[in-house]
Amino acid sequence: MKMIYKLWCLVLLVAIGGLTTSCHEETVPKPKAFLRLDYTIGDYKPYNSDCPYTFAYNELAKVKSKGQCNFTIEYPKMKATIYLTYKPVNNNIEKLLHDAEELTYKHVIKADNINAQPFINANNKVYGMFSQVGGDAATNAQFYVTDSTRHFLTGSMYFYAKPNYDSVMPAAAYIKEDMKNLMETIIWK
Repeated sequence: MKMIYKLWCLVLLVAIGGLTTSCHEETVPKPKAFLRLDYTIGDYKPYNSDCPYTFAYNELAKVKSKGQCNFTIEYPKMKATIYLTYKPVNNNIEKLLHDAEELTYKHVIKADNINAQPFINANNKVYGMFSQVGGDAATNAQFYVTDSTRHFLTGSMYFYAKPNYDSVMPAAAYIKEDMKNLMETIIWK
């Protein structure tokens, strides 16, 4: 009798086990979710001052003068700033170009790659380079523009957070477009 009881228990356990494991799909963990960040597209408006250049900026940003024709363009919601530094050219164009390139390549330690794109606006005599820095570098984009004889302007983007490319990528992409627009709208006075 004990043997029949044990056999029935074993058959019952196998039947219950078979029913509970074979009648539904395999359980898989949920994939990780990512925060979607959409930023409002702002209109561009011109910024004029007593400085020897003008540019257009995103109206959602705040332009602040830092003296000597240097400016910051702040994006408070993204915790980011574009720093603009102006220097007159006084037979020192090679040094200014070297310093601008050196600033970009200081980030090579943390960067995955650096993609430099030449910029030419012959109508307004604006020539330069736009550099995109991939990876966890302190700045994701930099540029310089010049007319080669009188004016030299550099711009770089920084975030007020530890550099983590995956986290700042949506904001960085948004601000890169603003930086490109800024370069395209520079007019020397």
